[in-house]
Amino acid sequence: MADGIAAQAPQPTDGLTPQQQRWARVAIFTALAMASLDTAIANVALPTIAAELKATPADVIWVVNVYQIAMVATLLPFGALGEIIGHQRIYMFGLILFTVASLACALAWSLDTLLIARVLQGLGAAGAMSVNAALVRTVYPPNQFGRGLGHNALVVATSFTVGPTIASGILSVANWEWLFAINLPFGLAAIAVSLKTLPKTSRATHRFDYVGALLAMSCLGLLITGIDSAAHHVALPIVVAELVAGLMFGWLLLRRQAGHPAPMLPVDLFRRPLFALSAATALCSFAVQGLAFVSLPFFFEEVLHRSAVETGLFLTPWPLVVGIMAPIAGRLSDRHPAGLLGGIGLAMLGIGMVLLATLPPEPSIANIVWRMVICGAGFGFFQAPNMKAIMSSAPPGRSGGASGIVATARLTGQSVGAALAAFCFGLFGHSGATWALALGAGFAAIGCVMSFLRLVVRHPTDA
Repeated sequence: MADGIAAQAPQPTDGLTPQQQRWARVAIFTALAMASLDTAIANVALPTIAAELKATPADVIWVVNVYQIAMVATLLPFGALGEIIGHQRIYMFGLILFTVASLACALAWSLDTLLIARVLQGLGAAGAMSVNAALVRTVYPPNQFGRGLGHNALVVATSFTVGPTIASGILSVANWEWLFAINLPFGLAAIAVSLKTLPKTSRATHRFDYVGALLAMSCLGLLITGIDSAAHHVALPIVVAELVAGLMFGWLLLRRQAGHPAPMLPVDLFRRPLFALSAATALCSFAVQGLAFVSLPFFFEEVLHRSAVETGLFLTPWPLVVGIMAPIAGRLSDRHPAGLLGGIGLAMLGIGMVLLATLPPEPSIANIVWRMVICGAGFGFFQAPNMKAIMSSAPPGRSGGASGIVATARLTGQSVGAALAAFCFGLFGHSGATWALALGAGFAAIGCVMSFLRLVVRHPTDA
């Protein structure tokens, strides 16, 4: 193994009682749930926020965008820093910043102050999420790691499911500020529990590359901004300039960190076929999710002429079934290869997308629901085994970089999917939703092939 990287995996669970392990897991999953909920909650509140802060719809959308950009831009730097100073320190920094920034959001008196607070909140979410998978690796015994990642996927799916409902419930009885203030008791409780139970992790001895961090942030920030700009139909020259600038910063980062023992953009890990295939498969799967959840509301309402209430009910089975399947797939991943489980899951997801795209003109409720169930079951069956493959194929001392890739692949894939859905609507009008679903099926098929290819690649052995 390269010099300067911890050579052996820490076994923090050996020093924790079963009760401490359980409470540490609760704290880690609480932070993940809060970070996952906050995008969905803010989306629902945008019209209310715009009215109260006297902002235009075009301006208020930045309440969501700046949070997402801050998260994606800093995931890899935080993951790399976690390898040097300890994953638990980065997690605690992120959790504390997220909680304080939530209070700042609740106290914001203008759109500008809210946007500044949301940037800080996104940075806090990135800190906690960048090392999430690495910390899960430390609070579950090795033979239960897949189960832990299944619980991780369950938390994300549940947050995704209940986010709009929680937001609507809060807005029905309180002002929009309480959407952010609700984080305070949970954040403070998670901080208190984490301080007592979170295990310390091993540290690498190489120095943190601050210039490399700035390049990584510029690269990912501009790329995600370009994708968002394309989704919101910004002028083409601006979109191209943002994407080209992002790629240029990425090239500079690769040149600067060539030969680094733990590069921030983990090129060393992508040289491992299992890691590269698993990361690419994750990107494809979350692109499918982005395509589906942007296009399906329009598909149900404009193509199938269903009401908004019905649309909300039709969308529920997907994340609900993901939450049911994720723990099952996580346990199976402790005994069966991720390539097999992931390939089966993505095949089911692709079939479900094709079935949705080919719905009859006037389908029954049952016809819609069982198709959504297939999609959710496939996505849930894929997610936890694939996360385990990414983490297990990286050396123990590179858990921070691998964990950062897990979160980056998820957010980037969702953004790419959303942008492609917007492109389909711009190109094909009302039939764009059907084309977006078909495109999602294509991404699922590519991911399925890549997943099965993992069955024939060699897993690296780290000395």
